[in-house]
Amino acid sequence: MVPSGASTGSREALELRDGGDDYMGKGVQKAIENIHNHIAPALMGLDARDQQLIDERMIELDGSSAKSYLGANAILGVSLAVLGAGAKTSQTPLYQYINQVFHQINSVTLDMQLPVPMLNIINGGEHADNNIDIQEFMIMPLGASSFSEGMQWSTEIYAGLKTLLRQKNLSTGVGDEGGFAPHLQSHQEAIALIIQAIENNNLRPGVDVSIALDCAATEFYDGDLYHLKGESLKLNADEFSEYLESLSSKYPIVSIEDGMDESDYKGWKILTNALGKKCQLVGDDLFVTNVEELQRGIDESLGNSILIKFNQIGTITETMRTIHLANLNNFTSVISHRSGETEDSMIADLCVGLGTGQIKTGAPCRSDRVAKYNRLLWIEAQNKNLKFAGNVFS
Repeated sequence: MVPSGASTGSREALELRDGGDDYMGKGVQKAIENIHNHIAPALMGLDARDQQLIDERMIELDGSSAKSYLGANAILGVSLAVLGAGAKTSQTPLYQYINQVFHQINSVTLDMQLPVPMLNIINGGEHADNNIDIQEFMIMPLGASSFSEGMQWSTEIYAGLKTLLRQKNLSTGVGDEGGFAPHLQSHQEAIALIIQAIENNNLRPGVDVSIALDCAATEFYDGDLYHLKGESLKLNADEFSEYLESLSSKYPIVSIEDGMDESDYKGWKILTNALGKKCQLVGDDLFVTNVEELQRGIDESLGNSILIKFNQIGTITETMRTIHLANLNNFTSVISHRSGETEDSMIADLCVGLGTGQIKTGAPCRSDRVAKYNRLLWIEAQNKNLKFAGNVFS
């Protein structure tokens, strides 16, 4: 099963769709035919435990930089299936097998750990039909003593936020990733509501639970200015950086994703100089899980963290190489879902096996999101000695 994004970076690998009238052009029969007619004949007889060989053969078979011939969704579906088959053949839990595969590919052993969840509890931007420009307002239970305690806090905050919204006669409908999507006066109002929900559960903002943002700034950038239509603001890169710095100084914000447009390298430099030592600055559309794009960011000091979405690049091997490069350069890695997610829970195992310490997979709502949290709870229950990442920013 392969996820799909609503807000996507222009440099992502190609998601092959059928076009035409069926399924409003979103069908994937061409990708499936490519698996049957091209990929399967090239892979039959290979050992499923040789992930790197299989992934590299598919990359070679496609022959394009963006996987536009076979489709990244066709290639990734096979890459994930091979990873699962390899784990079953080895009779090893998937997260442990992932850890072993990483060692085979990069000759490095990683410490496994349970991640701190980043839960998107208010949706805006491309993920909701409201007037909020910033795409995601997330909570991170950094002060929890275990993954399960962090999830308990988070679900209680989420339920409490729903009660708050009802009391204010605001919508409790949810967006793509399960977060509430009310019409609000400002981004500050969204954050204030979340802080109130945290405090109403006898938890301390900035100590027990902190806030993370995904601006998805590419979605409201016109090539010159950042348009915050909900607040009637038009800001250049310096001004938008100052806007985010102001939010970070006023509220317990520990992480900001895509705080500038994917190609506004000057803006990213400004933001990194302003907040890079105080805040995790995550590149999603900026880096698209691509080694070359990440290397550019490292060389030019753009951000200090990378969002990992395996469908942006198309294979498990390339995903692991990107994480390895991030680790070598002291960039944090955040394993992430997509807005168009499936019920597959493999990113939960990926996060544990690679020890990244952070997972972003939506609100504690909708089965496609909850499946990942449930898988992590199972892993925790089955392995009492597995470390919980805790406050990854301390």
